[in-house]
Amino acid sequence: MDNLELLNGLVDYGVIGILIALSVVSFGVGLERFLFYRNFKLEAIDDKRDLELKLSNHLHILASIAGNAPYLGLLGTVLGIMLTFYSMGLDASLDTGKIMVGLALALKATAVGLLVALVSVTLYNILWRRAKVLSLKWEIAHGR
Repeated sequence: MDNLELLNGLVDYGVIGILIALSVVSFGVGLERFLFYRNFKLEAIDDKRDLELKLSNHLHILASIAGNAPYLGLLGTVLGIMLTFYSMGLDASLDTGKIMVGLALALKATAVGLLVALVSVTLYNILWRRAKVLSLKWEIAHGR
């Protein structure tokens, strides 16, 4: 049973750890973009393509995290449930309390994945809107 507990902990903390790391990256990118947009000087840009490149820089990271975090959480849940069923098969006298705890702990990976995705999607939408507003202000100022 020690190897099974080790594997369960590895799956649990591995997936949750990756999701926490992704949330830190998401927050960091969001903060960087927010500060960039706040200090951005529209008058320093003459080319629309250059403007779009600067405004959309790093936003793909938020979109990727938002799109993949639920799947990572689901992977953790599936692996956790598989390990719970495996332990049930090894120990026929396993009580229902331990089974329910195993299943509940497996589901927390999905919850964390969804939380990371929700935060990333919200940050992406706020920042994309800010980039769009800056782009429109540039077009108005340059008569395009």
